[in-house]
Amino acid sequence: MKDTLKIIKTTSENLDFNILIAALDKSLWERYPELKTNYWGNNVLELNSNVVVIYLENKAVACGCFKKYDKNTIEIKRMFVSPEARGIGLAQSMLRKLELWAHDLGYSSSVLETLNKQKEAIALYQKTGYTIVDNYEPYVGLENSICMRKQI
Repeated sequence: MKDTLKIIKTTSENLDFNILIAALDKSLWERYPELKTNYWGNNVLELNSNVVVIYLENKAVACGCFKKYDKNTIEIKRMFVSPEARGIGLAQSMLRKLELWAHDLGYSSSVLETLNKQKEAIALYQKTGYTIVDNYEPYVGLENSICMRKQI
């Protein structure tokens, strides 16, 4: 029997999204305890109406969202796939869904920031067409940040 996969558009008020980003934050602080003070302010969850949650067998296993960066650009935020759901292409599907949604809203490019130890994330973003660029605000001067850009 094939696994049931459901991708929904929602908001940051979605309980499953909030549970997933709590797991994301926990995993980041375990991997980067030394950066918590420098980065905590960049991970404040503001009201966001551009959220995607992926369900596998009716369980929320992945999330991501975007926010307006400037007139033509969105910033991808809070990308996370639960460890038990990794390796089956969910992050790529979610990223594509977010980019198409932003494109439909009139945006033409996307930026994102990840951390230098996130080798899997960097590989995913490069595989999907993102290129490394100079760090943009608020990441200028943060040597652990890797910023990327793509036309969508």
